[in-house]
Amino acid sequence: MSIEEYVIDVPRSVLADLRFRLEHTRWPSKINGAEWQYGTNLEYLEAFCAYWRDGYDWRKQEAALNKWPQYMCRVDGVDIHFWHIKGHGGAPFPLLLLHGWPGSAYEFFEMIGPLTDPAAYGGREEDAFDVVLPDLPGYGWSGKPTESGWGAARIARALNKLMTEELGYRRYGTQGGDWGAMISARLGALFPEHVAAIHLNFAFLPVPMLNRLPAEDMAMVERQQAFDQAEGAYHMIQETKCDSLTVAQTDSPAGFAAWVLEKFRTWSDCGGNLESVYSKDRLITNLMFYWAPGSIASAARLYYESLHDPETNLGAPDPQIPVPAAVARFPCDPFNRPRSWMEKHFNVVRWTEMPAGGHFAAWEQPVLLCTDVREFYRGIRAEVLENY
Repeated sequence: MSIEEYVIDVPRSVLADLRFRLEHTRWPSKINGAEWQYGTNLEYLEAFCAYWRDGYDWRKQEAALNKWPQYMCRVDGVDIHFWHIKGHGGAPFPLLLLHGWPGSAYEFFEMIGPLTDPAAYGGREEDAFDVVLPDLPGYGWSGKPTESGWGAARIARALNKLMTEELGYRRYGTQGGDWGAMISARLGALFPEHVAAIHLNFAFLPVPMLNRLPAEDMAMVERQQAFDQAEGAYHMIQETKCDSLTVAQTDSPAGFAAWVLEKFRTWSDCGGNLESVYSKDRLITNLMFYWAPGSIASAARLYYESLHDPETNLGAPDPQIPVPAAVARFPCDPFNRPRSWMEKHFNVVRWTEMPAGGHFAAWEQPVLLCTDVREFYRGIRAEVLENY
């Protein structure tokens, strides 16, 4: 299948069904005085779903998504939906932006303009990128794999084929957090002849590495272990019995919202006030990337597939990934890893300690992230141009 233009157009029947389900949600009983310690606060969730039902305007958001050119291309038997925005100026550098769960490609939308047309946002024209922004296979409007094996490594192979064989880029860079960082790591390990560099705001720490870290890093590791004990049930379920959960979520928009909203609240730099960082419209649009195309189950299976794929090994990188790497560490990301480990497994040439922000960096701090990406790739693009 060649690359074809694509426009998001959710059928009215899907929107009517969504409204019906929100209106007829069967709410559980409440614990008096409970806030968020049991999960998403039910009073907040009821108000949120009422707004989703009666106040949210999907068609307005859909038009904004369709503002940028988007396409569909079948790679390795699965359709990949992606936005492809050419940069301004003489020599834009190709940049693959990769999201994770429970986020979506929507996280990057505030960065598209500054990355493709930096001069219009106070930057330099020579920093422009050609942005390629896909829905990962199984996510958003991309196809849903119907066979096992679609872990991070296979996704990396498919995306490299998209970038090189379908779009014709000989060399390109990546930026990613969450699964996007794990897939970037796999791209850098598997295709150093094509991947010029990777920019990360997340990295996975395999358990066997814990006894090989310097003593001064163990405090960070212990904080991470405590967080995982308190907050890690989601990935254990999705790595083992994902479909037992996603059947309910696919049937109930309120149930899916409950599962996702508390992740955004806990993983973000919001001080416990979710809407101090994200508006309801933004949160719901992200949910719609899962609900509207029916991608809730296929997205969650990425955890199962990657856990059971020896090549992926949940993103643990090959020692050492040769391509240059930049790490932007946002202070309130609960998944932060020690620098000593990062430098052991990645060719870290830039390290930035950010003053604010959490796990969803592209949403929470788009200016900080965009600036770091621009500055990192200045040197990378100069080296690529010199060698090609």
